[in-house]
This record gives sequence, C-alpha cells and structure tokens, in this order.
Amino acid sequence: MDPRIKERTINPLNFAGNRAVLKTCLAVSVLLHIAMLLCIQKAFPVSWISRPVQTFEVELLRPPVDPLAGRDEAGTDLAASPPPDRAPPRETEDTISLDTSDKRYSSYAKVIKSHLARYWEYPVAAKENLIEGQVLALFTLNRRGELTAIRILATSRADILNTETTRTILAAEPFPPFPESVAVAKLNIKANFAYRLTTRP
Repeated sequence: MDPRIKERTINPLNFAGNRAVLKTCLAVSVLLHIAMLLCIQKAFPVSWISRPVQTFEVELLRPPVDPLAGRDEAGTDLAASPPPDRAPPRETEDTISLDTSDKRYSSYAKVIKSHLARYWEYPVAAKENLIEGQVLALFTLNRRGELTAIRILATSRADILNTETTRTILAAEPFPPFPESVAVAKLNIKANFAYRLTTRP
C-alpha cells in the first residue's frame, strides 16, 4: 500500500461534534424564523388574538304624553284639527268627445284636437277617386299621454278612410300628458274624422 494514502477511519467523537453543529444550526434557524415572523408582524399587523365583540344596549325613552294637552277648557277645537289623509285615487276613467263642453276636460280636448290635426291627412287615393266618408274612433290615454287602446265605433264604407283614421291616432302618439284639471287615471276620447272634399252648409 502506498504510504501516502492514509486510511481514513471514522472517529466516533466526530459524530458528537457534528451533532453539536447541527443543533447550533437548528437553533439559529429557529431564532431567525422567529425574528422574520416578528418583522412581518410589524410590517403587516395581523390580529392573532381575536378581541371580544363589544355590544352596546341603547334604550330609547319617550317622554310621557299628556292626553289632555292642547285642549281648551270648553272642550276640543274640531276646526283646528288637521284633516284626515286622503285615500289614494282609485283607477278611474271617463269618456269625452273632442267637442266637450265639460270645464274639466274642454281645454285638454282642444289640445288633443289640434295635436291630431298635425298628423291627419286626406288620403291621396281617396281624393283622386272622390271618396268621402266619416269615421268615429275611440282611443284611450293614460295620465302620461300614452295610447293604450284604439277602437273604431263607426266605420266608413271606404276602408282607406278607416285605415287613415287609425294611422293618424298612432302617428300622434305620444299625446300631451293630463293637466291638473283632469283627475282620472284614464281618458277615453271620441274623435269624429269627417273626410269631405266639398264644404257643406
């Protein structure tokens, strides 16, 4: 055997030394981790211990009311008492014609009549063929002036005039909303569309 190569033998005492080094490293590692956790806790505080929820009791005390307070010696003053609350309006409706003389609706009927006149036209084909006639329509408006229904009550013998009447009412939507004088929720309006090429006495 080459004298330069020495046999390495394992010394049992070296294990004890290694153990001490391992224990020291472990202790240092634990300390370092604890220090890191403390630094993280300071940078990003987290409540490890939950605090008990605080509850408060609030008692609302109303001062006593004298049932006789505000009364005159002679008795109660009924004229001074506030009026009872009015009940909300029921779903009511009314029917009028465009020529109504009812003061509640007459001004609104005039507005509707002029509004319809802007969209009403004599059909060209009816003019060329000298077709005349009369159509009575009934249409329903809600308070916002929205059209909810159309019905032809009296038709003309010429379908072209009936069609023009329906088209005019549809084209005129939306109508002006109800004024304060109109208290109903729906208003049925009768409109007479007279298609005449010549004026009659």
